[in-house]
Amino acid sequence: MQSEPDIPIEVDAEDEISTGTQSSTTSLSSSVLKYEFKHGRRYHAHHMGNYPFPNDQPEQDRLDMIHHIFYRLVNDRLFLAPMNPNGKRILDIGTGTGIWAIQMGDDYPGVEKVVGTDISPTQPSWVPPNVQFIFDDVEKDWVESEPYDYIHCRYMAGSIRDWPRLIRQCYNNLEPGGWLELQESINTLYSEDESLKPDSYMVKMMDGLKEACEKIGQTMDPAPSFETWVNDAGFSTVHKLKFKLPIGPWPKDTRLKECGSFMRGNFVEGVEAFTAALFTEVLGWDHGEVMELNAGVRRESMQKDIHPIFDVLVIAAQKPLRDFEHVV
Repeated sequence: MQSEPDIPIEVDAEDEISTGTQSSTTSLSSSVLKYEFKHGRRYHAHHMGNYPFPNDQPEQDRLDMIHHIFYRLVNDRLFLAPMNPNGKRILDIGTGTGIWAIQMGDDYPGVEKVVGTDISPTQPSWVPPNVQFIFDDVEKDWVESEPYDYIHCRYMAGSIRDWPRLIRQCYNNLEPGGWLELQESINTLYSEDESLKPDSYMVKMMDGLKEACEKIGQTMDPAPSFETWVNDAGFSTVHKLKFKLPIGPWPKDTRLKECGSFMRGNFVEGVEAFTAALFTEVLGWDHGEVMELNAGVRRESMQKDIHPIFDVLVIAAQKPLRDFEHVV
C-alpha cells in the first residue's frame, strides 16, 4: 500500500472537460418503509437510526457517483487492504445503494459472501449470488453467526455516534488476521494556490456541516482520529494512505480531472441534501439563508479559478493472528 506522492496538483490551463453526473427494493416489513418527508426530500424512518441526509432517488444517484469517485481516486481499486478476497466473508458497513457490495461480488465471484448493511432499504433485489443485504443500525449490538475476514466502511462521516465502539465491534467480529478498511475524506477544504478563500461559501458549508454534526453527536470529521481508534481497539498492523481529491475539473492529470468533475457535480447537485435538515433543524438557519448558501456553493463550484481539495484518508488495519494473541 502506498499513498500518492505529496506534490501539488497541477492546474490545467486548457479548456476544462465536460463530465455530466450520473443520473426495486427488497421485500421488507412496512415498518422499515415508513419514510419521513420534509424539506421536499425523503428521509429514512427515525427508529432505524439517525442518518441526517435524504435517501430518495436523487440521493441514491449521488451516492453511486461518490462510489465512482472513490474507485477512480484509489486507482480503480475496490479495496486497498493487502488481502485476497477469494473464499472470504466480507461486510460492507453503510452499504447505501449496495453498489460497492455488488461490484465486489461481480468482480470476485470466488468471495464466499458479501453482506451489505444499511438502515435504508434502497438496494436492488437482483444481485450476484454471493451478495446479500440486511437492514439494521450498525451501532446496535451485532448478532453475527460467523466472524468476517474483511470489513469495509466508506463515506460514513456524520452518520455514526460512537466511532470507537463501532471499530471495537468490527475488531470483535473479525477473524484473527482479518482486515478493517476505513475510507473517508478529511472534511476541511483547502487549496494549494490560495484560490480558496476563508470566507468561501464552500468553506462555510463544510464548517456548518461540522458544527451541526457535532451538535447532534455525530462527527462530520472522523478521519483524523481513525488511526488512534484502530490502535486503541487492538489492531496490530495499520496501513495509512492519503489521496488528494479535487473539486472541479481544473487538474491537469486526467484521472484527477475526472474525479474533480464528478465532485463538482456532487457539490452542485448535492448541496441541498447536505444543508436541508442540518442547517435549519440543528443550526436554526431560516430558509432564505440556506438558499443563499446553496446558491453560493453552486456558483463557486462552477468557477474555474477556485481549486478546492479534500484529503481522503484510507486506513487498513489487521486484527492480530491467533498465534500471537497470547504471546507476552
